[in-house]
Amino acid sequence: MSRRAAAQALVRTAAGGAALWLSLTRPRRALAAAGPDGGLARELREGGCLLLIRHANTEPGLGDPAGFRLDDCRTQRNLSQDGRRQAQALGGALRRAGVPIGPVRSSRWCRCLDTARLAFGRVEPWPVLDSFFSDREAEPARTRELRDWALAFRGPGNAALVTHQVNITALVGPVPAMGEVIALRSVDGQLRTIGRFAS
Repeated sequence: MSRRAAAQALVRTAAGGAALWLSLTRPRRALAAAGPDGGLARELREGGCLLLIRHANTEPGLGDPAGFRLDDCRTQRNLSQDGRRQAQALGGALRRAGVPIGPVRSSRWCRCLDTARLAFGRVEPWPVLDSFFSDREAEPARTRELRDWALAFRGPGNAALVTHQVNITALVGPVPAMGEVIALRSVDGQLRTIGRFAS
């Protein structure tokens, strides 16, 4: 069987098989190219969900340089070129999957704002999503406000919320990779994780 025929056969298999083929040929882009598929894509097309997104890949580092300022991106740890491509791939994957995007909100950190703009073309800065990596006392109030807003969200479309690892972990528990999306839905007063995918 030729390589092309083999590829076509794999693509015709279940979503897992398609993702495996993509991972063999383009491992760093596998999930972005596949996007949310199967039952997750169908649920997201209905709207009313939340896409909790950790900012895309950054230049090396942990946190931000000493003395960074929110009003000066040059003082922060920013997206790498790979991260910029990653954010664009995320937006493209969601568009191809027919996922409607409603509000797009972001931490005021440049790496989050840039992720949102590159993926969705628009963004509303929201301090609730700001990192509390260096300010742990801010965590309970911000997490409570985010949870209350998320529980009340019903649409239209799906809310895209771009933030930081510490914020996501405080809200739902897992430690996401940069560029990873955790899809949530409010069910009976609880935030239920309905799927995860990466870009």
